[in-house]
Amino acid sequence: MNKLFICNQSQNRSPTAAKLLGGKFTSLYNDENRLTEELLKEADVVYVFEEIQREEIGNRFPEQYIKKKIINLDIQDIYQYNQPELIKELLEAF
Repeated sequence: MNKLFICNQSQNRSPTAAKLLGGKFTSLYNDENRLTEELLKEADVVYVFEEIQREEIGNRFPEQYIKKKIINLDIQDIYQYNQPELIKELLEAF
């Protein structure tokens, strides 16, 4: 299963999730690692961390949005990369 984790800047939450749970990660707003339609096409499941991220995907890629299973993990952007509390929240979400 191809998992794609998407957060705002892809600095903390999504890279931690990809490392811990397997999959790729990308960003909605960071030009260095920005979400593309190709990444969405490749993903079987898309995980976001906030509802606004799901909405942004729908606005940018409406055709892919309706085809994908997108799950909101509802994890706030208050953690650092690989922070134990973030890892705990991710494990609880899965």
